[in-house]
Amino acid sequence: MFQKKYSNLIFILIMGFGMSLLMTLIITFVNTGMDNQYINRFLKAWTVSLPIAIFTALIVGPPIKKFVDKITK
Repeated sequence: MFQKKYSNLIFILIMGFGMSLLMTLIITFVNTGMDNQYINRFLKAWTVSLPIAIFTALIVGPPIKKFVDKITK
């Protein structure tokens, strides 16, 4: 198991993985449809979207958490 101090990082990594996976699957299907090359197009797009999603979550996540903490009780 992981130490509790890494929980935010692990959350961000898993959330970035899941969101980029689902979004890339759907967007690739909407833009290009389903055929024999769908999986190849999806994997190519996901290799771009996964690092962007994780990097964005790492950068944007902490300030958004602080903002949400301020506006909620």
